[in-house]
Amino acid sequence: MVFQINSELHYAVLERSTVLLSIHALRTANQTVLSESFEITPGVCWEEFPTQSGQNRYLILDTGEAISLDLSYAARVETRISMNHHSEIHGLPITQIRPSDIPYLFPSRYCQSDRLGRLAIKMFGRICHPYDQVVAISDWIFENIDYLSGSTNVETSAFDTVTQRAGVCRDFAHLGIAFCRALSIPARYFSGYACQMQPPDFHACFEACIGNRWYVFDPTRLAPLNGLVRVATGRDAADTAVATIFGLMELTGMSVSCVSPNFQALSAADLAHQAVIIES
Repeated sequence: MVFQINSELHYAVLERSTVLLSIHALRTANQTVLSESFEITPGVCWEEFPTQSGQNRYLILDTGEAISLDLSYAARVETRISMNHHSEIHGLPITQIRPSDIPYLFPSRYCQSDRLGRLAIKMFGRICHPYDQVVAISDWIFENIDYLSGSTNVETSAFDTVTQRAGVCRDFAHLGIAFCRALSIPARYFSGYACQMQPPDFHACFEACIGNRWYVFDPTRLAPLNGLVRVATGRDAADTAVATIFGLMELTGMSVSCVSPNFQALSAADLAHQAVIIES
């Protein structure tokens, strides 16, 4: 499926700042960037900033003497997903998990799985199959956490979300990740563009690793799982922020879109016995 993605960010620059920007679609074995363009305020210096792991694409910007920063990114991206029947999904002992996935078992800044361990075991510990546990986690979050814009901020953690029972997509993802890790299931944060997202915005969900395959879950149910374009993957939102600012800037405007004229969303019936894989 081919998606046209667009994003614009506008900032007031209150002092000279450095920005790590993460809005570019990833290039992976199953996600191809067919074309892309990037425009920025004239005079602002920037370059692509490769990470050691190679998972995410960052640009590093120096605002210099600019008093405003305007960014525009557009791309045509082809994505390919795969699906597994539930009967084909089998858990593995931790000793057989790939070394690269072990870090996604540990607590992180926003996903305090160590603080939520007893709760996770109480609610989901009696479910035998790890995939069924993650489905139950995603369903519980959808049913028990209110999606409420403005109810949280950049300091809100999974522990806060389960206490306050409200949040936005990043909070839903953090809670799902924390519960998974508390049950010894590797889980990671997914950020990207989402087709049919209303209102249009950057979107966050999570992936759980079962049988050394990463399955995607969206407890908000705001976006079709086959309509996601990956921008970044990480332990939590700290690894995948759209803009990490070193200095002083103020966001004054933003617009995001992800469209495809031939897109057909997976239905609930499609997902009744199938799990979605978006390989990175």
